Amino acid sequence: MNIKQLEVLRTLLATGSTIAAAKAMGLSQSGVSRILQQLEKDLSITLFVRDKGRLIATPEAIVLARDAENVLLAVDRMTGHAEDLRKGASGPEIVRIGLPSSMWENFAPAMLLDYVREFPGVRIETFFETTTAISKLVEERVIDIGFLRMEGETGPGIEIDRVAKGESVCVIPRDHPLAELSEITIKNLRNVPLVLIGRQRPNRMALDQEFKRAGVTQMVKIETHTNSSACAYVAHGLGVTIISSFYANLYRHLPVIQRPFIPTAKQEFGLARAAGVPLSIAAQGLSNALKKQIEFSQKTD
Repeated sequence: MNIKQLEVLRTLLATGSTIAAAKAMGLSQSGVSRILQQLEKDLSITLFVRDKGRLIATPEAIVLARDAENVLLAVDRMTGHAEDLRKGASGPEIVRIGLPSSMWENFAPAMLLDYVREFPGVRIETFFETTTAISKLVEERVIDIGFLRMEGETGPGIEIDRVAKGESVCVIPRDHPLAELSEITIKNLRNVPLVLIGRQRPNRMALDQEFKRAGVTQMVKIETHTNSSACAYVAHGLGVTIISSFYANLYRHLPVIQRPFIPTAKQEFGLARAAGVPLSIAAQGLSNALKKQIEFSQKTD
């Protein structure tokens, strides 16, 4: 297996055909097909099935493509470092940070406002991923730091400092009848349209079990996968959602309110970095900016 094969896999997933992939990569169609065949042979896995001239990625191809992307990102990083060294280290330093998808809209820009003034020569690359993906990117040293939800054991290649916490809240439209309650229980949500997050994730499965124990059938209106989209749907009157107060606090500018959700569940969030690897001055500065913005975003009136 080689870098060119990984590039072909990534491009085929993006384009869906050997013709388009060949054009994008400056190769012949037969060359792309040959590289793909060799990759499938090396891995002993079928990556694409052919249907009426189209290539359809198998589930295995999609899983392996994530690993391929991480490898290619690491190669790009190494190439950039080599270029800087050839130029006498005159190129800009790059700091890479991983954040949950729900933090792209307001949190990340606010975090970077002061940072870019303090570190004008640094280029920042932001990755918006799941906790699992961020943990892997940190461990493989693709990114310098990553903010994630602390869920059980972490690998030996990661150090995590707790920097935030939260507890489950129900986010509802301001004019919703439930807004009159000081706290919301599962029984209060009987026949109420719900916007729920992360089906098959541990915290969602735990919530589903709580509804079953209470004898309440969930009226799920929308399934989504980011806290930001859940709050946006609630703001438009499409239902109510149950999320961590940490994320709910990031969307207080929307026409929604939050109430404590019973039974209470607590969450912890941490800043991860590769174990035993000191941060550069620029990366430490970004870590400090993240902590400062967390403190600001979680302030209550």
